[in-house]
Amino acid sequence: MAAPADPISTTIAHFKVLSNHDRAPLHEMQHNARSGARSQVSLLDNAKSEVERPRVSTDLLLPATLKLDAAHLISSPYLDFSNQLDLQSLDLPYKLFAFALTALHPIRGDYATAPYLESFNWSEVFAILRAFCVETGYQWQELGFYTVIFRSTLQPDIDRERLGLLDKKSHEEACASGGLLKYWFGTCNEERRNLATCLWRSREDARAGGSGPWHAQARAAARTMYESITFHVHKLVVEDGAAAWRLEEFQ
Repeated sequence: MAAPADPISTTIAHFKVLSNHDRAPLHEMQHNARSGARSQVSLLDNAKSEVERPRVSTDLLLPATLKLDAAHLISSPYLDFSNQLDLQSLDLPYKLFAFALTALHPIRGDYATAPYLESFNWSEVFAILRAFCVETGYQWQELGFYTVIFRSTLQPDIDRERLGLLDKKSHEEACASGGLLKYWFGTCNEERRNLATCLWRSREDARAGGSGPWHAQARAAARTMYESITFHVHKLVVEDGAAAWRLEEFQ
């Protein structure tokens, strides 16, 4: 996927928290592909609710351009080789998940403010993951992924070209470091609000990937380019068989 033509859609990734007063609610979202149901468990009062969700067929066509023996993968809006994921450094489950994440896309227009798990086509992503597991003979066992969610509001008059450069070069640093399985960003809405997300193999990968000089420049620029920005860290847990998944706050 090519990067959006409007540079304002680019959201700086991998910077430290500038504002943390607007943290995500303390809750865990859990989805189950077998039942098609969703439950939300509050960590404050343990209240539970069941909401019926449409079933998504697992009989999906695998992305035709993906080759499981490939050495590199386009895993972000950036197509350059320096922005591609090195698959040779990944064990099989991480490689399969990275392939499945190439199908990730938003399913609602208000993703900048909507709940994270309700904003993307996760059912399709995990159906593809299960199909890849079948193809490779791999039995998926529960595994967690370090997930960073960026929610931001841009200043009205920013240097969009500079913002795009900082984002792209920061992503190159993360790719060179390794372990960034997916980077996605949306397009700013009419209020200049946006969402970006990174899914990493581990917290250690994220720390290493964000330690370079371009990230330092991005952190400094963020103070003048954004009206507000929040940084939420979670663990996306994919349960046995990749049939259910949940989002937990990272401890």
